[in-house]
Amino acid sequence: MAQGDFFLVEQKDDVAWLTINRPKKHNAMDFDFFKGLTVHFKHFATDPSIRVVVIKAAGRNFTAGTDLAAAISILGGGAADDRADLLRKIQQLQEGIQAIEDCCKPVIAAVHGHCIGGGVDMICACDIRLAEKSSLFSIRETRMGIVADLGTLQRLPRIIGDGRCRELALTGRDFDAPEAYTMGLITRVCDGRSRLYDEVEALARQIAENPPLTVQGVKDVINYSRDTSIDAGLRYTAQKNAALLHSEDLLEAINAFREKRKPRFKGK
Repeated sequence: MAQGDFFLVEQKDDVAWLTINRPKKHNAMDFDFFKGLTVHFKHFATDPSIRVVVIKAAGRNFTAGTDLAAAISILGGGAADDRADLLRKIQQLQEGIQAIEDCCKPVIAAVHGHCIGGGVDMICACDIRLAEKSSLFSIRETRMGIVADLGTLQRLPRIIGDGRCRELALTGRDFDAPEAYTMGLITRVCDGRSRLYDEVEALARQIAENPPLTVQGVKDVINYSRDTSIDAGLRYTAQKNAALLHSEDLLEAINAFREKRKPRFKGK
């Protein structure tokens, strides 16, 4: 098990488990936290032994959101150069969350306890989200006088719809796991953390058993198609399959079907 910054990284076969490990601070997110996200997800993206990434957290809560003391420290004064510097710092924080979405490997969030503010930004950048039934969510920035600036306002409407996102963002109210499930933010509500992690692991392994280049292609096409027209998405998918179909994994899938055995995909 390797440790870095606020994170523990453990790899089980071809699944990497990234644990947010700042429990005494309720896993509050400071500037170094976001830099750590960028470093780790760039590694996950380029490590061929990793096929799926899971984000979970130590302690009572998934994350209390942005560390307010750290946030205040980067504000600086009100001069023009201070504001320009603040803009650069916010963009660096955004890069940490963007690294999750940009990672070519599927990312699953396993949420328990409170997932507040920046935590919602983070899970919105993941591909799949599961939560323990007592989890609590909030776009808390609004109640603190901050416009959520790390991706929630851009990604959440595409996950749960514009109207629901506006209600949650404009009120900043708390909402629980059953409501998050009803609106589609999470795909499963689990009874207890042990059950949560069991279901996440089973889901991760189900994904990891598929041809890795195809899985990465599916994620890439979904993200591309989300931001373009149907016609452009279809053209992009055709190009993707033209590049991927001549693969050893496709032949392995065909041979395994003929031989009535489980396929062994190598990502080639």
